Amino acid sequence: MFTIHFVTSVTPELLSAFERLMPQLTNAPAPTADELAALIASPSRLIIARSPGETGPIVGSACLGVFRTPSGLHAHIEDVIVDSSARGQGIGQALVNTLLEMAREMGLKGVSLTCNPRRVAANELYKKMGFKEWKTNTYWYDL
Repeated sequence: MFTIHFVTSVTPELLSAFERLMPQLTNAPAPTADELAALIASPSRLIIARSPGETGPIVGSACLGVFRTPSGLHAHIEDVIVDSSARGQGIGQALVNTLLEMAREMGLKGVSLTCNPRRVAANELYKKMGFKEWKTNTYWYDL
């Protein structure tokens, strides 16, 4: 069985876990200790999954990016990663459900997320969980 934990500090174990997990999601580099410390200090929420139990290895992570705009407080689920060795056990769903509960506790009316269409299992999970596909144009500008 796995457990979900709210991250409150940067540890060597956390850094090592991101070195292993990030390549399974993206080609972006793993976050540094300073970057994780800044994330933990921000209004955003970082969570991890351990398997098995309270002291097992970190097998997943997810982030609720929280930010304020003139129209209010918003949140976006980002970087949901489950180690390939631990997929199919409900860890992704538990991570997302935990972030949704955190968003409810903040008084948010909803959260957004994006998912690469090539991540078929993740897209199916989000639909199964009740996320609705939102027809919008998403743009990116390289700096």
